Amino acid sequence: QVQLVESGGGLVQAGGSLRLSCAISGRTFSSYSMGWFRQAPGKEREFVAAINWSGAITYYVDSVKGRFTISRDNAKNTVYLQMNSLKPEDTAVYYCAASKVLVVTPKESQYDYWGQGTQVTVSS
Repeated sequence: QVQLVESGGGLVQAGGSLRLSCAISGRTFSSYSMGWFRQAPGKEREFVAAINWSGAITYYVDSVKGRFTISRDNAKNTVYLQMNSLKPEDTAVYYCAASKVLVVTPKESQYDYWGQGTQVTVSS
């Protein structure tokens, strides 16, 4: 059974930074594309960033381009989301997800496993 556990969330002031981590169990981490999604209060969950199995290809939602960076360490079975220049509108529960699809994808339906989420709160 594949399990994902996020960490690194917290409270930060606008303009600050946080790094989220997502550890995935199992021996086939390198075969999954990975994604980060977020859900703000009263809103639907939305795609944030994705990375392919090797880390060579990444994809971001326009609102975080230039501020967020997704990366992965296959030796540590971990994917990261470095978030800089945070804004109050980035406040949400952030989820990591694993997809068996080989290409990066923003579609929730193409992700097979999900973590429980970690809260990120950005104060103004």
